[in-house]
Amino acid sequence: MEHTLSVKEMGKIAKEASYKLKKLKTKEKNAMLLEIKKALLNQKENILRANEEDIKKGRENNMPEGLIDRLLLTDERIEAMAKSIDEVIDFKDPVGKVLSMEENYAGLLIGKKTVPMGVIAIIYESRPNVTLDAAILSLKASSAIILRGGKESIKSNIAIADAIRLGIKNAGYDEDFVQIVKDTSRESSKELMQLKGYVDLLLPRGSASLINSVVENAKVPVIETGVGNCHIYVDDKCDIENAVKIIENAKTQRIGVCNAVESLVLNKNLPDKFFDLFNEVVEKHKIKVHADEAALPKLKNAVKAEEDDYGREYLDYEISVKTVNDVDEAIDHITKYSTGHSESILTESYERAMKFLEEVDSACVYVNASTRFTDGGEFGKGAELGISTQKLHARGPVGLDELVSYKYVIFGHGEYRK
Repeated sequence: MEHTLSVKEMGKIAKEASYKLKKLKTKEKNAMLLEIKKALLNQKENILRANEEDIKKGRENNMPEGLIDRLLLTDERIEAMAKSIDEVIDFKDPVGKVLSMEENYAGLLIGKKTVPMGVIAIIYESRPNVTLDAAILSLKASSAIILRGGKESIKSNIAIADAIRLGIKNAGYDEDFVQIVKDTSRESSKELMQLKGYVDLLLPRGSASLINSVVENAKVPVIETGVGNCHIYVDDKCDIENAVKIIENAKTQRIGVCNAVESLVLNKNLPDKFFDLFNEVVEKHKIKVHADEAALPKLKNAVKAEEDDYGREYLDYEISVKTVNDVDEAIDHITKYSTGHSESILTESYERAMKFLEEVDSACVYVNASTRFTDGGEFGKGAELGISTQKLHARGPVGLDELVSYKYVIFGHGEYRK
């Protein structure tokens, strides 16, 4: 009978594997990633079968459609996952970059150079593509990784992780560069959060309850990837038709993602034309609108908003609407309810746009664009491990450059301190 590794045993194995991984050159890492791509495509049918089981169970448990969409894998999505490996191969190696080199007063040459984190861990929920994204980014950044997905996608995650490990093995390297925790209990999650001495960086990716649990319980360094209560402020000086198109994209292209807009903030002077066009979008997608008293009579499929509606991440065909007098009031509302993820202003006023960019304190702040662009791939970073809403070390899409640390390298000529 096969021995099931404990989380601590996995930590020890990952630490040992990380010492081997950090010795690999860029060409070797890229060759390994190419083998992972081949294995992923070769194992596609197995992965889709596993995903079907997860989807079936999700529907039996009345999982909301937005979360089903997050969980679903298709031929096209697996092909896109394979393509993301090519993108990561093409990116410059984030390890070994000399960030600076200066001579100090004593003649020492002091350099700053990027180095691997060592062991990265990620705790995530119902998006199986994260299994691949996290693994390939960590490998390119020369760090071993421990994956701990949610029970909703466990069969899909294991199938993808098996393909990744097969690819690593086929390339001639230690498959334990990537490990997956198969136990989806809270105990395994908490144990991973507290694996001090083995895990060098932990990222939570999922619901507010997951992220809060990690922040409260972790004993290892954490990058907090936040919930996405994303706002769009529609100014009265905007291109109405374009504004509605942006809102439709931000709300409905994919409802179960953290960069979908959840809150609309509307200038009180918007003309009837805006509401006519927006109502067409509401009816087309059957969006439930939680509106304040000012907007309620102008909107279809609307109910009176409660206080907590303005802070919710719906992940569904729902949206909150708040009416404001001007851009200052819009900024105040966003500041109160934002999760620090992504906010956008739709306006043709340069002054108001610049004020919004300056005063809104979120990871990503847009002018005349959809919040759906907050994504590692869209930012030119390739895949990502999440969107950081904190300010230390990493903010916004967490890509390759955020998955390395640095050290100082100092060259002397016999100097000693007097």
